[in-house]
Amino acid sequence: MAKVTVAELRNIAFCGHGASGKTTLLDRLLALTGAVHGEPSVDNGSSICDFDPEEKAHKRTIESSIVHFSHEGKRINAIDTPGYSDFIGQTIGALRAVEMAAIVINAHSGIEVNTRRVFQEAGKAGVGRMIIINRMDDINIDFPKLIENIRDTFGNACALLNIPIGHGAGFKGVITTLDKGDDAGALLPVSEAHTQLIESIIEVDAALMEKYFEGEEPSHEKVEELTEQAIARGTLIPIVCCSAKTGVGLKELLEVLAHEALPPGHIQRIAYKEGHRDGIEGDEIKIKADPAAPLIAQVFKTRIDPFVQKLTYLRIYSGTLKKDDQVHVCGAKKGVKIGPLLDVQGAETKAVESAGVGDIVAVAKMEDLHTGNSLGEFEMPRIPFPTPMVGLAVKPKSHTDEAKLSTSLHKLVEEDSTLKIERDVQTKELVMTGMSDLHLQIIRERLHRRDKLDVDSKVPKIPFRETIMASAEGSYRHKKQSGGRGQFGEVHIRMYPLPRNVTPEQFCTKERFPQMKEFHFDETHRFLWVNSVVGGSIPGNFLPAIEKGFKERIEKGVIAGHTVQDVAVEVHYGKHHDVDSSEAAFKIAGSMAFRNVFQQAKPALLEPIVRMEVTVPEKFMGDLYSDMSGRGGRVQGTDSAGGGYQTIFAEVPLREVTTYARTLSSMTGGQGSFTMELAHYDIMPSSVQQDIVSKTTLHEEEEE
Repeated sequence: MAKVTVAELRNIAFCGHGASGKTTLLDRLLALTGAVHGEPSVDNGSSICDFDPEEKAHKRTIESSIVHFSHEGKRINAIDTPGYSDFIGQTIGALRAVEMAAIVINAHSGIEVNTRRVFQEAGKAGVGRMIIINRMDDINIDFPKLIENIRDTFGNACALLNIPIGHGAGFKGVITTLDKGDDAGALLPVSEAHTQLIESIIEVDAALMEKYFEGEEPSHEKVEELTEQAIARGTLIPIVCCSAKTGVGLKELLEVLAHEALPPGHIQRIAYKEGHRDGIEGDEIKIKADPAAPLIAQVFKTRIDPFVQKLTYLRIYSGTLKKDDQVHVCGAKKGVKIGPLLDVQGAETKAVESAGVGDIVAVAKMEDLHTGNSLGEFEMPRIPFPTPMVGLAVKPKSHTDEAKLSTSLHKLVEEDSTLKIERDVQTKELVMTGMSDLHLQIIRERLHRRDKLDVDSKVPKIPFRETIMASAEGSYRHKKQSGGRGQFGEVHIRMYPLPRNVTPEQFCTKERFPQMKEFHFDETHRFLWVNSVVGGSIPGNFLPAIEKGFKERIEKGVIAGHTVQDVAVEVHYGKHHDVDSSEAAFKIAGSMAFRNVFQQAKPALLEPIVRMEVTVPEKFMGDLYSDMSGRGGRVQGTDSAGGGYQTIFAEVPLREVTTYARTLSSMTGGQGSFTMELAHYDIMPSSVQQDIVSKTTLHEEEEE
């Protein structure tokens, strides 16, 4: 790694919608600066950035990839990110490692679904933003309309740094707007764009702005001095134009990346005392981009390469990291010894001795480091990966591959923070949850390629819950005599609904439980167990067995085989036998008493409700409202997304949106997008509940 100062570093994530040309653009910049030889291309599979076999097969970026090149003494670390929201986790991780997001827009297609998403994610990450209008050589480009849409959607901070001369086959250059310049051939008036640019820049300097509106034009040097500050504060989002295919505008783009993009330290980042990164006042520090300061670094990406070698990607925010350093990992019991540091160029790596502030490096075979880990004595904020909600139940085609599947999926989860794997205790299914159908399809392809594993898949059963709507009481006597020592245990209980807005302490009042001795609360299932046994009717040594019986029944379910939640049970009386009573007998009595009383307490099914944000062109709003109503969704509100788009906020039963991506794509011609996350569980409509319960048979026999 060529040694450069912090001021000479630029870290930039290239983001945007698919087919905007991000990968081709970076490949061309690498070749133009001499960072690589030849002419890498996505089309012929020689791209430096898209080197993964699935990327070559699909001709689209699936993972973020790190490359670097130099221009006029500046080292530019660039991260190519996927163009589809199915892989948005890769973009979110990349944004943690940079100071700038270069949002690439297809000049012909304009602002698309993922353009909006990555613009928002860059804003959440607090990094500077710029817009690159690529593919100016395409036909049918309405450039004035595109700029109008950009400013309408993303705000008036968006200002042209250069203007194209011609478009399509006539695109032959760009004109800077830092000077008023000549309008000859420009697609927009240069003077008008110059005014917008200057006003966006000088907004960070009140005194200069006052002079400007009094008629005093700031000097060229002063404007350049304030540009970085304006980008950092968000008053300026510069727009530049180019064609990666023809190369027109790429030299000017390099100038902008080298001189206008933010160096490390220009974005103020915060770290926390270990264990306090959720933001307790006084426990945070402002990170200084100082190589001599204590080490602060974070893992923003993990990759398993074709040789099953784990690569851990680090961004260093403060201090210096060297090979063989013993480093503290926040949240871990012991530190780790850092192996060889690797400078990364796509799929290629080169060993380096050390890395400092602003550097992005990889470390091989660090099994104790995982995406999101912080290195050093201070902890970085969590990387806000979205919650995956699209699931598939999977099992290997061959029963002999059960153990192999578990190992393979573990590796995939390690490198993909938007993939979750869990075995549902209710349905007994191994459920793989991702961001979309396409995301899960790529996972299955990787299983096949990497590990020669093929799986059968199906839509997973939805994890409903069971609860009660009323109070009830009852008992159960377990008595068994078949020669020798018998079994005897009798348990009397009262059962109550446990409101979600009430704490166990608030619920367990002396008025409700006058003889209460103790209570236990299981947060996972919101199950409250109260001991009100008096007079020794049930010896104390049998009470844990009764509670265990309750919990086993909670896991099994009662009316439809789903986990029980939001229930309080009071054990208030019982009977025992000096010889025949045992823990096993009381566990059975507790389980059966729970089942019987639960059935009397107006049992109901709860279903998961997801919170959705759906963004569509305004012309589809009527169709969207109608569709949501048909799914039993409750619209919470709407908001303008700019550029003729609206966002609707709704809560919908998960059972109604398991394949929503296909519906929305069909409804909007691929112009709609959505996110969803679990909101809460709610009572299922009785008609739907009856249908589910009628299809469920609990094969359970009472033990006697």
